[in-house]
Amino acid sequence: MWTKTAGASLRMMSHLHRCCVHTVWRRTADGRQTQLRLCRLLSSSGPPWRVLFFGSDQFAVESLKLLSSSRSSSGGVVESLEVVTLSGDVPVKKFAQHNHIPLHSWPPDTAEGQFDVGVVVSFGCLLPERLINKFPHGILNVHPSLLPRWRGPAPIFHTILHGDTVTGVTIIQIRPHRFDVGPILHQELHQVPENCTADVLGAVLATKGAHLLIDTLRTLPDRVAHRREQTQTGATFAPKFKSSLSWVVWEEQTCDQIDRLYRAIGSRIPLKTLFMGRTIKLLDFVGRCHISLLDERRKPVPGSVSYQRESNTLAVCCKDGWVGFKAVLLKKRLTAADFYNGYLHQTVQNNTPYQRGEDLFVSRKQGTEPQPMRKNSTS
Repeated sequence: MWTKTAGASLRMMSHLHRCCVHTVWRRTADGRQTQLRLCRLLSSSGPPWRVLFFGSDQFAVESLKLLSSSRSSSGGVVESLEVVTLSGDVPVKKFAQHNHIPLHSWPPDTAEGQFDVGVVVSFGCLLPERLINKFPHGILNVHPSLLPRWRGPAPIFHTILHGDTVTGVTIIQIRPHRFDVGPILHQELHQVPENCTADVLGAVLATKGAHLLIDTLRTLPDRVAHRREQTQTGATFAPKFKSSLSWVVWEEQTCDQIDRLYRAIGSRIPLKTLFMGRTIKLLDFVGRCHISLLDERRKPVPGSVSYQRESNTLAVCCKDGWVGFKAVLLKKRLTAADFYNGYLHQTVQNNTPYQRGEDLFVSRKQGTEPQPMRKNSTS
């Protein structure tokens, strides 16, 4: 009998260790105040933490992986882990299902104090204040930039597009109503490698961000106590990139700008231009070209195309030089040689207006709707 009683007492003590009674005053309809005594879960004062993770894409998976492995490691910072993700077959959902991590749909129905801390990585939804307030230690966000630079949903894209040589990862506490404005808990710099693409940089920062997150959770109370507010100095916004950015403007963009644009979006959206009024996609960018023209006295204009037989490259004139592409896409993928033999050589031989060269690749004018390339005898 004593053993059963002792066991029950231990279970009760364990429950009370995670609970507390607190008082809430509520005013009734007749103006009187009533006292409500509520029991809620206590938060831990230090790791390991009960974590609720919000994420969607592959960038977020890297942080989720490290949080998941921390549950089973000696001295890990995670006691329990659950996941909130969006609808659809997104990478975070796949990882959670494969590793048997409890899943919640958005928005989650969680109780106050059910979790110690939240973690948001590449989630895409603004969390309401009432949800944030349910986490005693707040909700952390892993952001791949040196905040306040590049607040917003596409910091890596803008880092490459604008030629930043230094970037990094920032851990902040999120605040309601606005993205990426919360106080900074941790920050680490990263040198952007020369000629780096957005995909490569994203993979590196995802790993760096995951380790920075674990380090932050390990000393979270101290990090929160010494958090610093973001300044408005140097604040920039990183909106999602639009497909309209893929249209090259030969008259306005330099070789370096086209190079950065390709490295920022080329793996997702091909660069585009107009050829004989039709859309042409430019593939396999090779960077700046140094070419010799037959008539050196004639200065080419932006959009001029020169086929470089030795390197099998299409060189296109832009604002300050020439850039090269190894292939294009019309009705199908064509090598530079195929395009020259099937289209460029024909236009010259047929004495069309395009034989002058400078008008071959034309920048899309605002409001024009290019048509797909029609079949013709030159293909």
